[in-house]
Amino acid sequence: MKLVNEKLERNAPASAKTDQTTDATGDENTKPLFPGRTFISTVLDVVDSKDTMTGRMTSKYLQRAVMAGLFVGIFFTAFFYIVGQFSADPANPGLKLAGRAIAALTFGWALVLIYYTNSELLTSNMMVVTIGAYHKRLGWIHSLRILGLCLLGNLAGALVVAVILRFSTIISGPTMAQMLAAAATKTGYIAGGWHGVADLFVRGILCNFCINIAMLMVYNGKLTNDFTKCTIMVMAVFVFAFCGFEHSVADSALFLILGTYGAVNAGQAIGVVAIAMLGNFVGGGILIGLNFATMNDERRYTAGSESIAH
Repeated sequence: MKLVNEKLERNAPASAKTDQTTDATGDENTKPLFPGRTFISTVLDVVDSKDTMTGRMTSKYLQRAVMAGLFVGIFFTAFFYIVGQFSADPANPGLKLAGRAIAALTFGWALVLIYYTNSELLTSNMMVVTIGAYHKRLGWIHSLRILGLCLLGNLAGALVVAVILRFSTIISGPTMAQMLAAAATKTGYIAGGWHGVADLFVRGILCNFCINIAMLMVYNGKLTNDFTKCTIMVMAVFVFAFCGFEHSVADSALFLILGTYGAVNAGQAIGVVAIAMLGNFVGGGILIGLNFATMNDERRYTAGSESIAH
């Protein structure tokens, strides 16, 4: 193969060789100005994979999305279980705070498992499809189809967890109390009018900003150590979970679990998830995806760098 390539290079026309040299020169001139090119390249490879899967292997893609829903449902349940156990003594607020911190760190490992099992999570896919659409690897209709299938799978996975838990005593006592309190807070945003809706929307933005800034770090090619990648993902989720930011899939899991007990208003729950989802798209799709796609778009500058090289 090497001899064939060398022969082809020797027989290539001079103009082709000049173009290759020019492209290399332009690449070297623009490289320091666009350090995020590896991130964009990696995401576009991911886009191509999702494009293929949702086109020819839809059932496999849905299975991956279901797995992500399972992880979120189980680990979000663990979050409330831990908080509930540490809240047994109301006279000790420090203990409750410690429990929330431990619970947030535990929940962070859901993102690690989703990443390393190649599962499909709606919120991180918001960043991916936005970059794919910007670079015209995907049409907006297909982008919405990918997100729709991912949401369907995530909800199915969370529903499986909810149904399984209904036949156990895990969701009882302090765990149920914490879940009911969290659901009341979330639906309270809707009941609070425009100020509450805005609060919920902002929390959705910040949540997915945290998640996708972590995925940006993982995809940027500069991190080769798995421990560092895990730490970044866990800490990103820790920030949003500890601060009470709103994750549309996690909220869906919570409402589905409580729904099996008839302890949630369906209309308000749907409203919370919808607004959180819009906020998630702004935080992950716009502030990270579109922002970094345009920031690292070197196509319009390549010609200029070539002329400068000459």
